[in-house]
Amino acid sequence: MDLSCFKAYDLRGRVPDQLNPILAEKIGRAYVEITGAKKVIVGYDIRLSSPDIAEALSSGLMAAGADVFDIGLCGTEQVYFATSHYKMDGGIMVTASHNPKDHNGMKMVGPESRPISSDNGLNEIRDRVLEPFADAAEQGRYEPLEVMSAYVDHLLGYIDAGSLSPLTIVCNAGNGGAGLVIDELEQYLPFEFVKVHHQPDGHFPNGVPNPILPENRAATADAVIAEGAAMGIAWDGDYDRCFFFDENGRFIEGYYIVGLLADQFLRKTGGGKVIHDPRLTWNTLDLVKAAGGEAIESKTGHAFIKQRMRDEDAVYGGEMSAHHYFRDFAYCDSGMIPWLLVAERLCQSGQTLSSLIDARIEAYPASGEINRTINDPPKVIAAIEAKYSVGAKSVSHVDGVSIEFDDWRFNLRMSNTEPVVRLNVESRADIPLMEKKTEELLAEMDRLNKEG
Repeated sequence: MDLSCFKAYDLRGRVPDQLNPILAEKIGRAYVEITGAKKVIVGYDIRLSSPDIAEALSSGLMAAGADVFDIGLCGTEQVYFATSHYKMDGGIMVTASHNPKDHNGMKMVGPESRPISSDNGLNEIRDRVLEPFADAAEQGRYEPLEVMSAYVDHLLGYIDAGSLSPLTIVCNAGNGGAGLVIDELEQYLPFEFVKVHHQPDGHFPNGVPNPILPENRAATADAVIAEGAAMGIAWDGDYDRCFFFDENGRFIEGYYIVGLLADQFLRKTGGGKVIHDPRLTWNTLDLVKAAGGEAIESKTGHAFIKQRMRDEDAVYGGEMSAHHYFRDFAYCDSGMIPWLLVAERLCQSGQTLSSLIDARIEAYPASGEINRTINDPPKVIAAIEAKYSVGAKSVSHVDGVSIEFDDWRFNLRMSNTEPVVRLNVESRADIPLMEKKTEELLAEMDRLNKEG
């Protein structure tokens, strides 16, 4: 049996050769045997293969003795919410997020929506799939569960609805599932939503929903300009990531949104801890300190961030990849809470999104993440570290290598999933220096790669 769909954090694979209903049924059985779960939330995204895979998964869960609570078509964060809110033993979301349309996958959590990844159960589930199964003495039962109303109530609890004023907001669901939530929220908010690629459609008629790809941004940016909107928002297919465009249609790097949300959240909570990734840091550190909070660095990746947030009881966590985590959301990531907070900030401050962001870009200009395919990533990273650590102010290995000088810094790290290294460079209020050092590092990486 091909089990290549099992990855480090979740399952992703092509349908039907790498993931199909037969395998999904076995995964359901294995999940119960490994975790001991008795009550499990199941939800699925808008992909055409998702209902059949979710149904087979549910059959396996019930055959192994677990009760299935089916929340139907939803986003990943609704599985997180329902698992935590209803105190279930676990939850499984059938989704391949922004992968090609012929792919599907699963994201698994345990009690309190704690992630299940390769270091705490996912590998054991994979291995158990290969062994024979016997039906449980008592089959589990099936129950549909409506969670949208409780979920929407929870989302609205993050903002002061009385402080909101009318805004025009472009929202691009990419034909994923986010539009269903916007339609529910709309009745409670004074905003006019301009809906782009709004209807859920697993055929993905406008391309796979992945707003981080530059070619996928024009539809949102153009609508913002055409409608004179205050901002634009775009989501990936299962809407656990959201991306922002200012009133000029400019795409905003996720790094600056982390700082904005950290500042906003700390002002609401009167301080607290904020978890951030090591790729770009200075803007976040500056804003967190100014708002009376404590910034704590964590290895990149949702399982690491969520665990560190629990360890520190952090109020908020943010990654520049557009994942935003909230303590009151079971320390999980949400693609809906961030835009609600930004919209609230625009209403309360009377400022434009560009004016909130421009000063931060000016203070800490950044390269954005640059990927390079490298034959021997560890060797290249070690050589870069050896060269640049001479005379450096600090060298850190929280994730890859981060090397800091007085007026610029960079992070270089290996991808978890492909033979590429990822580079991020930033400076203090010096765009030419940031650009010069970026070009210098890329040239050195290319030279080292050619030398082998």
